[in-house]
Amino acid sequence: MQINRLLEIIYTLLQQKSITAGELAERLQVSKRTIYRDYDTLSQAGIPVYAEKGKGGGIRLMPEFVLSKSLFNEKEQIEILSALQGLSSVKTDETEQVLKKLSAIFNKRMANWLSADFSDWSESRGLETGRLFSGFKMAILERRIIEFDYYSAYGEKTRRRIEPIQLWFKSKSWYIKGFCLTRQDMRTFKLTRIKNMTITEVFFSERNVPAQPSKSGPDRNTKREITIKLKVAPEAAYRMFDELDEESVEKQPDGGYIVSATFGEDEWVYGFVLSFGEYVDVLEPEYIRDIIKEKAEKIAEKYRRDGLI
Repeated sequence: MQINRLLEIIYTLLQQKSITAGELAERLQVSKRTIYRDYDTLSQAGIPVYAEKGKGGGIRLMPEFVLSKSLFNEKEQIEILSALQGLSSVKTDETEQVLKKLSAIFNKRMANWLSADFSDWSESRGLETGRLFSGFKMAILERRIIEFDYYSAYGEKTRRRIEPIQLWFKSKSWYIKGFCLTRQDMRTFKLTRIKNMTITEVFFSERNVPAQPSKSGPDRNTKREITIKLKVAPEAAYRMFDELDEESVEKQPDGGYIVSATFGEDEWVYGFVLSFGEYVDVLEPEYIRDIIKEKAEKIAEKYRRDGLI
């Protein structure tokens, strides 16, 4: 892209002071004619570049030139670099490169104020998530249709073809939002359930549809919402403020908690309650208590049948 090339030229001139058009053309893998057009573009934009002919000549910046004073004030420079450093936490090479270039242009060394790693502890899974993230980013910016195999919450595999709109991070997971051409509707897909993703050469135009996903969650039918009241023992207290809103938690004299939380009713919420093991008691509603009891009995029966207990 031309903007990246122009930034690269400015960055190079700030570092090397002088360079020939031929050297720039070789470095950027374009023709000398393209470099001369970029030279004219920079001049028209008010960047004080000039060229000297003859031995020792080349393209230069005026000695007193400081890009930061030309375009951004001190506060804006810090905000730009801070924002880029935050974006670099998602491990995209492009962001890292731009951050390095702008740091040099602004002549600022930024404190490493933020570090985030959204992948799990599995090296292969982390690499796959990074690959998907970079691919989706490119597809969104270039408006290219993508295809992939998707596994639903119930293990059903379908081949999807979507117009990607936005990468979305919510509740410890990455999602891709887009218009699903298979379902002819907006859908949200969890990245960890996506396999065999392909970026096609087919481009799409922007649709007049809302990008906000429904409250029902990723790629699911609308679920009935229920409010569950739980009594959680002190041994599981550490999970209260990690996973639930403070307003929904009421501490008890014995160190435990009474919790009221609203969920979409499905297998996920049953698994969430069961994940507390012996340290939870469902108080309301009664039928959810019965479902959890039945599932716990089935788990125990399975282990008895397998001779494990």
